[in-house]
Amino acid sequence: MENRIVINICGEDYTLLADEAPSYMEKVGQYVDGKMSETLHAAKVSRTDAAVLTALNLADELMKSQQNAENLRSQLKGYLDEANRAKNEISELKREIFRLQNNRK
Repeated sequence: MENRIVINICGEDYTLLADEAPSYMEKVGQYVDGKMSETLHAAKVSRTDAAVLTALNLADELMKSQQNAENLRSQLKGYLDEANRAKNEISELKREIFRLQNNRK
């Protein structure tokens, strides 16, 4: 279901249509507004330049987050592989214990 929401970014209203909840879109809008305001005040640039700089900063954040997520997935896969190897080793050791106990009798 498409939701229509008006958000304000740097004094301009934008009407958005999105499948996400209005509360989520408001949060996104507030985030972008905050980032744009930071850029405008820090760099003393025009709104257009601030929008481009903000887009670059957000793209940088996104790409770093994606890389961090990939690193975590890789690390998790390593842990799962290690757990499977340990599980297999435990099974082998149990079989060896069982075999040794039967040979002793």
